[in-house]
Amino acid sequence: MKITILKSIVALAITASLASCKKDNVVKSDMTISVENVLDSKPLVESGTFKGTGTPPVVFPGQSVSFSFYAAKNQYITFASMYGWSNDLFFAPSNPGIKLYNADGTPITGDVSSQIKLWDNGTRVNQAPGMNVTHPGTAEATIKNIKEVNGTDDYGNTFLAASQLMNVSLTYNDNSQFTLTITNNSGGTANQTPFSPGVWAISYVAGGNQLLPNAIYTDGQLTANGLTNISETGDNSVLSTYLSSQTGIFTPLSPVLVVVYDGSVNPFYNTGENDRGEGLMDLAQKGNADILASALKLKSGVKNVYVLKDPTNTVLLPKINGAAGGNVSQILSVSPGDRVAIATMYGFSNDWFFATIGNGVDANVIGDVSASIGLFDDGTAINQYPGAGITQFNLAGTPLTESNPIQAVPNPNAFTTLPAISNLIKVTIQ
Repeated sequence: MKITILKSIVALAITASLASCKKDNVVKSDMTISVENVLDSKPLVESGTFKGTGTPPVVFPGQSVSFSFYAAKNQYITFASMYGWSNDLFFAPSNPGIKLYNADGTPITGDVSSQIKLWDNGTRVNQAPGMNVTHPGTAEATIKNIKEVNGTDDYGNTFLAASQLMNVSLTYNDNSQFTLTITNNSGGTANQTPFSPGVWAISYVAGGNQLLPNAIYTDGQLTANGLTNISETGDNSVLSTYLSSQTGIFTPLSPVLVVVYDGSVNPFYNTGENDRGEGLMDLAQKGNADILASALKLKSGVKNVYVLKDPTNTVLLPKINGAAGGNVSQILSVSPGDRVAIATMYGFSNDWFFATIGNGVDANVIGDVSASIGLFDDGTAINQYPGAGITQFNLAGTPLTESNPIQAVPNPNAFTTLPAISNLIKVTIQ
């Protein structure tokens, strides 16, 4: 009898052990999730052209032309227009451009003409300025570097200060939008001249630095990218094409929140509901995922929570000049039925965040799951032009509060058209 009981106990132990091994083999698996910023970034937020309203479309003495743009603190507006009755002179502000905000973040408005200069493109011999100037004129034997014309050019021709010929003023339209107006006030002066059609640009700022501070020209260097076409003939098309090629989207991604859970509902957000006050707002506005991570660790059904930071930059930078964008990875221990959800801030926004759509993705799926990622508006901060908003936290601003339900960011949106999400962020599970 004792022998029979002992055999039964041993058999049960072996069965339990085998079942345990089988359970471990089936239930536990290691997967690696990787998140990469795959945006092929551009250094200019915006660029454009301007011209007069007549035929030809120049700005004659007494006439004005205006254009509008968005800008954040530490961003500048630059432009260029030909001094029409010259061989190759052009008006432009000193680089990086016209200052737009005071140190306290208040917008600068009114007359900013003192920041405008007159420049020699260095490609043509300068004749005495006036309506009888020959175009294109005589080419310089050796092309010269771009140089400011400060009273007198290299050939002894005299010029009034640019601010006496061109009046430039700024108007603030609210919500980070300005209008710049150029007025030709050269009439009746010794340097009367029309202004040609021109170009303008705004550079992104990252880490406090302009990404393209010399978008149109560089003092002391040779002309490039079509500036000669403007300065010699008033043709802005070539330089406009170049600036357009440098204009687009630039944004880092914040440290990435990754959560593994076994529930049937996304543990940190749902579209159509307001931010839950658990830390998603801090992620969406400031890129800080730590608060939400701490809250999630206390939730039922949540198994693991990670905050993945790029070891070099903390944030995940986009592709810059062909260099690969930031990439983070994490090994996950998952079981059948587990879900995984992520969130990361669209860094140059007020409160936009990328996240897995709906109830995350199957944690045991292998491959590219980028199609499951959406871009959402947290509804906690008033939106501004992405990368050019005075209240955007990552551009030295303080978000302005609103309270709206979380919703997908439309594309095109009220400010710009974004690339497809798969061209912004890539998420894979291996």
